[in-house]
Amino acid sequence: MNWSDQRRESGTGGNEDQVFQGRPSTLARNGLVCAPHYLAAQAGLAIVQAGGNAVDAAIAASAVLAVVYPVLCGIGGDLFLILYHAPSDTLAALDAAGRSGSLATPERVRTLGYTEMPRRGPLAVSVPGAVDGWAMAAERFGRLGLARCLEPAIRYAEEGFGVTPLLARSLALVASSDWVHPSWLALYAPGGVAPRAGSVLQLPALARTLRLIAERGRDVFYQGEIARAIAAFLEREGGFVTYDDLAMHHGRWVEPLSIDYHGYTIYELPPPTQGVAALQALRLMAGLPLGTDPLDALTVHVQVEAKKLAFADRAAHLADPAFMRVDPRALLDDAYLDARRALIDPRRARAVASSAASGDTIYLCAADGEGTIVSLIQSNYMGVGSGLAVPEYGVQLHNRGAYFSLDPGHVNVLAPRKQPLHTLIPSLAFRAGRPRIALGTQGGDGQPQIHQQLYAMLIDFGLDVQQAIELPRWVHGRGMPGDPAGLLMESRFPEHTVQRLREMGHEVVLTEPWTGACGHAQAIVIDADKGLFAGGADPRADGMAAGY
Repeated sequence: MNWSDQRRESGTGGNEDQVFQGRPSTLARNGLVCAPHYLAAQAGLAIVQAGGNAVDAAIAASAVLAVVYPVLCGIGGDLFLILYHAPSDTLAALDAAGRSGSLATPERVRTLGYTEMPRRGPLAVSVPGAVDGWAMAAERFGRLGLARCLEPAIRYAEEGFGVTPLLARSLALVASSDWVHPSWLALYAPGGVAPRAGSVLQLPALARTLRLIAERGRDVFYQGEIARAIAAFLEREGGFVTYDDLAMHHGRWVEPLSIDYHGYTIYELPPPTQGVAALQALRLMAGLPLGTDPLDALTVHVQVEAKKLAFADRAAHLADPAFMRVDPRALLDDAYLDARRALIDPRRARAVASSAASGDTIYLCAADGEGTIVSLIQSNYMGVGSGLAVPEYGVQLHNRGAYFSLDPGHVNVLAPRKQPLHTLIPSLAFRAGRPRIALGTQGGDGQPQIHQQLYAMLIDFGLDVQQAIELPRWVHGRGMPGDPAGLLMESRFPEHTVQRLREMGHEVVLTEPWTGACGHAQAIVIDADKGLFAGGADPRADGMAAGY
């Protein structure tokens, strides 16, 4: 009997909103796609119904999100995925992140008057890797081909789509910002006026670009017409990325890292992602007792303290793997983590410097009736990214380069053609050698912390997948400058939990009950004995778990 069943049986459920989800999990046997926008989930499912597999579905959903959720992702951003391909019994992970431009050096940035990496504008742009990632996944594991997978996205960009309230608010906020470039305004807010909720938004320039990619393949984006347009635009704006940088880009298949967590093997991407931090935090948690339920003060305290230690290592060691001074596997060594775990006081919060990074991202997952499952994440980084959009092509350019340091002694210091440290982390969990859980979320630094919470809810407390996604969440640390640096908690947490955490020394900051600051999570749980998928999507976004 899981935690929520026990509460129901004992009559101690308290606030029902804290226990029971507002919608059921989606149960399916033949195909399931969970995405933060319903149009993307439906597009991915339609691809499966048309004979595609989960890889095709994930690409289709990702491309649609690049159209309908431009405030979170786009074709000018980066992508990572981890998948299990059932027909070949293959676990594979893809690093499709780009690199800094060949002109990028700390000295150049300082010469332009900056003491740290600018968050917006052309200097923050690195090579976008998402389009190459789609092509690599489609070629190796897909069934229908990239062109077919892009058809739904092209249709929505050409014919238009309905603007949701969340999208309308986000576009209006960007349009009113002093850092946004006229090229972005021309695309999404002509005359500085963003589209209203309920209006129809058409993106013909982006549709043309997607059609070029469908017809000519990924090379048109990196070596052809689109690459020349991106390079010329960045040269005019003073960016560091050149045509040669785009032409040289290729993603890479990598070996995922893993740990054991209470009988499950949890997989995350290696550096340059922060997957190591998620695995460290989970492994630190695994050796400590949690509270009686997911919302208990002891549960939250242990998770937060594990996060602090993992993030201290992240800040010190993680970067482009070619520049790291420590083998990431050494950070997951049991003896090392045992020593780190001993630093956690079960009664008192530890003073560890908070991190300072935020981002906007999409996460989606897909599964098919053959047993293939995909965990994919894609991002512009900070909302719309750099604030630049390539004229006549509709390509928003991300600002992932903003995550570099200008400190010459730092492992993540800016250098030519170097990958920045990435917050993006899709995850898979196996049990008895077979995939059982796919999960992930947007949320910048919050991503490893939300992985901690969701895996504990699903594995330790036996929650239903939709219920786990809808329970109150927390995120520790600073998002953007000016944000509170403490423990951000949704106000749906029980009052006694908040009070006890404050007594333990945590600087609790309560936020609205359903905040995007605590991520947009999606997840699929597989019941292999029944051949059944259970999918959940986050109500903090416009999400849907679509299956059949």
